[in-house]
Amino acid sequence: MSERYVLDTSAVLAFIENEPGAERVETVLYQELVWLPWIVLLETYYISRQEQSKAEANLRYALLKQSPATIIWQADEAVMLKAARLKAGYRLSLADAIIAAFAIRKKAILLHKDPEFEAAKEYVDLEALPYKGSPQ
Repeated sequence: MSERYVLDTSAVLAFIENEPGAERVETVLYQELVWLPWIVLLETYYISRQEQSKAEANLRYALLKQSPATIIWQADEAVMLKAARLKAGYRLSLADAIIAAFAIRKKAILLHKDPEFEAAKEYVDLEALPYKGSPQ
């Protein structure tokens, strides 16, 4: 049986920008059951637009929509409350709390490159890619 994954924005950007860990993201994306919460698309778009261009942001958004991952477009009350509890209890950004809540809801491994998630590791299964500045 396949593993279940939720990709964080940091994992998506590592893949798109061919950073350390990109091969792992590609393997997971094409060989496992993967979800992308809507907020990952939002963050990927605005970061790409800020750091690259509108055209690059549009291209990356289209590529994510065509990927084999299932996009989660809506959050229900249970996800919202889980995200609120994570946000209240840990030093997580709002986006990271929402992404982690989706991983918990889907009983999935959260693939990420963001040390911020380590604070909530007792509640969400994590697989960390190499952090920026860490040895590979």
